[in-house]
Amino acid sequence: MIRCQALRWGAPGQPLTPPVTFELANGSLTAVVGANGSGKSSLLKVIAGLQRPLAGNVELDVPRRGSLSFLPQQQHLDRQFPISLQELVAAGFWGNKQTPHVRSQRLGAVLEDWHLSGLEHRPLMALSGGELQRALLARLSLAEAPVLLLDEPHAALDELGQALLWKHIHTWHAEGRTLVVVCHDLAAVRQHIPQALLIKSSGCVLAPSVELIKQQPQTQVA
Repeated sequence: MIRCQALRWGAPGQPLTPPVTFELANGSLTAVVGANGSGKSSLLKVIAGLQRPLAGNVELDVPRRGSLSFLPQQQHLDRQFPISLQELVAAGFWGNKQTPHVRSQRLGAVLEDWHLSGLEHRPLMALSGGELQRALLARLSLAEAPVLLLDEPHAALDELGQALLWKHIHTWHAEGRTLVVVCHDLAAVRQHIPQALLIKSSGCVLAPSVELIKQQPQTQVA
């Protein structure tokens, strides 16, 4: 479970909402929606422990080490860093004690699954935006963390990439993992994600996605 109690976040002295309290059950799949600048990405960073809250606290009922994987927006990645696509994806093995043979087999399977076979040795700067995004998602596939925080995972993906993304999200959800997904594609949220957390300057609302999005003006959650 992810439990946020009297939580406030944002720039120092500039909280984005009043204190908010909500719980996301173990094994739940939740979209985070709201206007640009409402604090969706920074909320994920607070939950991940990458950013300190201004007030309140976040509790996870799973061990911190290796239990949470965070997918950042790719503009935060240094594409000049001298590693290959394969090395980027293989970083998902961090903390995993599998043998080199098993790792090699799993890496090959994940690369094929995300349609990245043949791109293994390309440097990051030679990848398209969609290829890089699929590589970041493939890295997530290797992590096997019970809690997944995905910040705009659909960004830069074409139709095939988005189909792969939603297939994997449903698979991870079926495995009992807890997923929190920042998503601007409201049609996809309605179709694929059962509940949504709407962030507004007046606070947060957690409700079934279909009902929540239907009741809100499009401009508020785009």
